[in-house]
Amino acid sequence: MRILIVEDEARIADLIADVLQSEGYIAEIASDGEDGWEKGGTESYSAAILDIGLPRMDGISVLRNWRKEGVNFPVMLLSAKSSWNERVEGIDAGADDYMVKPFQMEELLARLRALLRRTSTQKMTALSVGGLQLDLLQMRITLEGRRIKVTPLEFRLLSYLLHHKGEVVAQSVLAENIYFRDQEPDSNAIEVLIGRLRRKLGSDLIETKRGFGYVIAEAKV
Repeated sequence: MRILIVEDEARIADLIADVLQSEGYIAEIASDGEDGWEKGGTESYSAAILDIGLPRMDGISVLRNWRKEGVNFPVMLLSAKSSWNERVEGIDAGADDYMVKPFQMEELLARLRALLRRTSTQKMTALSVGGLQLDLLQMRITLEGRRIKVTPLEFRLLSYLLHHKGEVVAQSVLAENIYFRDQEPDSNAIEVLIGRLRRKLGSDLIETKRGFGYVIAEAKV
């Protein structure tokens, strides 16, 4: 599952992203309100964690714009204030939950899982191509009904490619989106991961486009 984090404090944004990725989610960061509004309005996410006090456009305005545009993924608001009127304003704008800084990461994860469970009947909960299926709630992979064991890193890579099915994704983009921000993978790390997934899932699932990157074709069977 892809989670959008809209947070201008880099330390907090990176910490949330690292925790989410350690749980198997794909975390993407926007560092200001306008960037968050654009990303949330044009890309596919399962949920967003949205700070209220953002530069260029505040979080409440971002949320109102999303809802006006029909963006309906669940949104958790973050705020440094605990005033009830700000909380009411956020809920009225379309927020699904609200947390006050500072907070415990365990609670944020629990609340995020609850949001995803509540919306699972309306949201995409699986990605598939041919006989391959990723269960985004249980974080597991099956091939022709058979459970395939993968590492969290392999799951994130495959999930990212399936979220961008039919698109060629560069190695640098994959590395940026699946590794923790304090990690510096070797130059051939993505190739090694791709090789491991091919051994587990079949050699023809992930295609290499020399000089460009990797792709899972729409019509793979």
